[in-house]
Amino acid sequence: MNLPQKIAGVNKNSIPRLVQYKYVLKKVLASGSDRVYSNELADAIGITAAQVRKDFSLFGIMGNKRGGYSVSDLLGIIQRILGSQPGQDVIIAGMGHLGIALSNYKGFEKEGICIRAGFDIDPVKCGVQGNIPVYPFSECEGYISNRNIKVGILAVPADAAQLVLDVMVRGGVEGVLNFAPVHLMAQRSCVIHDVNLGVELEFLLYFVNALNNRGGKA
Repeated sequence: MNLPQKIAGVNKNSIPRLVQYKYVLKKVLASGSDRVYSNELADAIGITAAQVRKDFSLFGIMGNKRGGYSVSDLLGIIQRILGSQPGQDVIIAGMGHLGIALSNYKGFEKEGICIRAGFDIDPVKCGVQGNIPVYPFSECEGYISNRNIKVGILAVPADAAQLVLDVMVRGGVEGVLNFAPVHLMAQRSCVIHDVNLGVELEFLLYFVNALNNRGGKA
């Protein structure tokens, strides 16, 4: 299945905002502050304080009108909700330029995400690429099963994406971040989140062009 509109009664649109709250809270904590208010979180990510409180109420998070929220407590709750505790192992299928770039991204480590291995059909790419070992794709299903990997990243061409997804799901993957520009279907329960860079760029260009056509007025 693809990313559901709601999981346990929670609208999927609230999840990206939780991620944004997490990053803001980390900055607040680093600045030495121990309390934060809904209006401060709202200003930081460009929404209303009412939306912040609504998002938190969906997860039973309650603040204090006068005292706001404890930064460390709120951050801990959000991290548990997002499942971003240390030790989240992930594999990458497809070790082209994108796969290598993702494997070298240092930001994953800060969030407790560990890219354990990459897989590719090209023997030339097998061995060590950047920071991770790269194995033949024929070993992907067994690797996932033996190490209980639950999340995978798809960075393969569109015409290979469905086959690769099927192998990952058979191995036991339950969630996939898909960079291939194609709609995928899993044979059994698997959350698929599509990231089409071409579509995202065209989306941005449309609004840039629309802004210019209006003489700089939104």
